Amino acid sequence: MGTMALAIEGRPDRNTAIGTIHAALDAGVRYLDTAWSYYLPSVPGADGTGVAADFGYGELLVRDALASWDGPRDEVLVATKTGYRRTIDVTPDGPRTPNEPEEETSSPDVPGAHITHIGESAEHPEFPAPAGTSAPVPNASGEPPAQSRQRLQAAGSRYGWMADSRPETMIRDAKESARHLGVDALDLLYSHGPDPSVPYEETVGALKTLLDEGVIRYAGVSRVNNEQIDVAHAMLGDGLIAVQNQFSPSHPDPEGTMAHCAALGLDFVCWSPLGGFLDPVDARAYEPFKRVAAARGCSYQRVVLAWEMTRYDRLFTIPSARNPHEIRDSFSATGMRLEDDELALLDAGVAGR
Repeated sequence: MGTMALAIEGRPDRNTAIGTIHAALDAGVRYLDTAWSYYLPSVPGADGTGVAADFGYGELLVRDALASWDGPRDEVLVATKTGYRRTIDVTPDGPRTPNEPEEETSSPDVPGAHITHIGESAEHPEFPAPAGTSAPVPNASGEPPAQSRQRLQAAGSRYGWMADSRPETMIRDAKESARHLGVDALDLLYSHGPDPSVPYEETVGALKTLLDEGVIRYAGVSRVNNEQIDVAHAMLGDGLIAVQNQFSPSHPDPEGTMAHCAALGLDFVCWSPLGGFLDPVDARAYEPFKRVAAARGCSYQRVVLAWEMTRYDRLFTIPSARNPHEIRDSFSATGMRLEDDELALLDAGVAGR
């Protein structure tokens, strides 16, 4: 179960959120996914981030839900992520500065978001911008200023994310996450995503440091391509166990990262498995799933999740939910067995998009 919807804008009240996590655990969920950046920013900060009265809200929510649950806590794996911070802007359309090159792609957990890349190559955002483009001016320490770091902004929203995967930030935030979750060591920590301002080897190096220091038991990487997976695998070895990338009928892994994970023996965790909830998605991708659902008398979301679990035997879905009914319905997909003709219809629909 993904817990972002319980912690950011549009979230339910705290009691409902804890009740939703309890319902998930009671149904059989044993993997909870949260992040350092799951909180609601309140006012704009001077450094381009959003200042909040509830830093750590998402992680503290998971901690309190587990502490008040009477089931087997030792069976539950809690994963968190670091490498992004929340932003809030005075204008509803997000940050804009004259002459900034802009690309539109997907946010860490929000499909269809605007991402403002300042001074980088759109084709290869992990590499420096080509000659002739404007790049951020480093500060005295040689680092780009916070205002010019990568921004991820949902269209029409004043809330977003800012990439910050500097090793010192990741290490500090990971230790803070452990305190939020009330554990001596984090079960699983993901790098939330590549930061164009930081060489990817340095981001992975932070995960290695955290593994070596015993702050985390296992590491994962998110929002990555196959080359970045290879970098992490080479540097972390058996410490790397999972890749968390977007996967759904409307975003069916165009780069083939799931197959790459299978070749390396890594788990694949798909975020936004139902297409996401903060932005519209291509509804046509879900028409075959709605046909199967109508014939079976269930929600199409349940069919989507059941189909996804046939893609790879080490795939995990982390659907969000804002109430107990939604997560119970999602978890019911674990007991659904799709027939060959249904799978053929769904596979053809996704392949034909």
